[in-house]
Amino acid sequence: MEKKPFWSLFQAVRAWMVAVLVTALLQMSVLLPPVLAGPPFRTDDPETVQYKHWEFYIANQYSHDKDTVFATAPHLEANYGVIPNVQLHLLAPFAYNTPHAGPTTYGFSDLELGIKYRFIQESTYIPMAGVFPILNLPTGNTNRDLGSGETRLFLPIWLQKAWGPWQSYGGGGYWINPGPGNRNYWYAGWQGQREIKKWLTTGGELFYTTPPTRDGKYQLGYNIGGFINCTENHHILFSAGTDIHGPNLFSYYLAYQYTWGPPKKKNGNGKK
Repeated sequence: MEKKPFWSLFQAVRAWMVAVLVTALLQMSVLLPPVLAGPPFRTDDPETVQYKHWEFYIANQYSHDKDTVFATAPHLEANYGVIPNVQLHLLAPFAYNTPHAGPTTYGFSDLELGIKYRFIQESTYIPMAGVFPILNLPTGNTNRDLGSGETRLFLPIWLQKAWGPWQSYGGGGYWINPGPGNRNYWYAGWQGQREIKKWLTTGGELFYTTPPTRDGKYQLGYNIGGFINCTENHHILFSAGTDIHGPNLFSYYLAYQYTWGPPKKKNGNGKK
């Protein structure tokens, strides 16, 4: 019996996920400080995970819109520094959808894959810069409103600059958003944060999207949040916000992050 192309794609993605998890388990005994950008905000950053290092998240993202409640419960995210300045990204969400007029559904949603490439390092006067294309695969059940039913692609560019305890990053990109009634659209966002203590950083973001559907409207919103460093490798990330103009009434993000990687090399006298 001839295999369908989608089944072959699913097998390839599954094999890649297994390889990621196996490699992670083999390296779990070594620690790494966190990358201080990206989640818990919608706006991303150009900073990549260090070479041969890992980030792993268990997260819950909740969105209460005018017509429905949609949330991940949970979603799993892994980032790996495959070579210097290049990061592989995977996000596997389990989601529930509760429309105001309809039954609640729960199951696996659309899988997210990405590759981040940092092409400019930050200097005194020049910000860090990078690209982070994201591919959303239609693995969620559209009949249960758990997926888009289409392969979607996001093509952004991100910038970042730090000044003492302050850091700011942002940028934007173009979403290729196929499907009946849909249209391609732009996303732009900017974030600022400050380290309050070694264990606490807080910040906020403002973001904007053009209409993603032919009869839709633009979205303008904000989030306020931060992260807590429980130890060198255990972290809690959080944010919450709403739309200034758009369908979202309230949303939040809450995650546990674990970071690790190979130990630092020692010099000739045995010191790191």
